[in-house]
Amino acid sequence: MPVTAIKEYVAVPRDQVANFHGKQLVYVSWDRHLLFAAPFLICLPPETPFRDLVEGPLKALVSPDPDAAAIDWQRVEWLKSNQPWTPDFDASLAANGIGHKDQLRMRTAGPNSLAPAA
Repeated sequence: MPVTAIKEYVAVPRDQVANFHGKQLVYVSWDRHLLFAAPFLICLPPETPFRDLVEGPLKALVSPDPDAAAIDWQRVEWLKSNQPWTPDFDASLAANGIGHKDQLRMRTAGPNSLAPAA
């Protein structure tokens, strides 16, 4: 069904980085784990070291999964823009090339409790 506007409609995006007071949004998903229906959305300053992202909000967010305690964070396979990527844990998000609304995906070698047997 066609829609006819009575005046010009101008959309103003509200999720621009300028609206987050010096912080940015980062999406992180855990591949092959169906306990979490969507990527986590984390809001952090771009100066945050990658290690702090993992040790703080990411570990807390995955903790409900029974396999979370078994994650070897040094062996996690990371993807950024759907490409294999190796983060520098001591560098900031910005130095790692992680920008506003970027999505990171992580794959764990052993823990895959909720994925079907391959």
